[in-house]
Amino acid sequence: MPSFDVVCEADMVEVKNAVENSSKEIETRFDFKGTSAKVEQKDKEITLFGDSDFQISQVKDVLLNKMTKRKVDVRFLDEGKIEKIGGDKVKQVIKVRNGIESDDAKKITKLVKESKMKVQASIQGESVRVTGKDRDVLQEAIAMLRKDVQDLPLAFNNFRD
Repeated sequence: MPSFDVVCEADMVEVKNAVENSSKEIETRFDFKGTSAKVEQKDKEITLFGDSDFQISQVKDVLLNKMTKRKVDVRFLDEGKIEKIGGDKVKQVIKVRNGIESDDAKKITKLVKESKMKVQASIQGESVRVTGKDRDVLQEAIAMLRKDVQDLPLAFNNFRD
């Protein structure tokens, strides 16, 4: 039977490139000279450093701008709280979302079942597999999910006929 997977995966190469470009811009910008403003990435965590909350917001603006230029959806980012790290320095940890959480997966399967389409949805780890009788019904399901699920950056892959 034809099927496809609904996933939520960021392109980590583009995320890394955006972080590196942000870091270069922060090093060269005049308003960041002599401050502790910087951006670091370890695996799926991006850490922003600055001297104040305002400076953290400026660093975040630079990062989001670079992400958008590299066509990385900013809905992949889960922002943490701004924390003090000694003296007058602050940091903020931003996690890069990867995989669909169980609550969101249940919401997607519920949407598919309530749509009265002739497809079935099942949760497969961090993705949702949708199966149906033919390709046309699956394409309708993809269109419906794109329209109804706005808060998640969904991707559809593994389309099998």
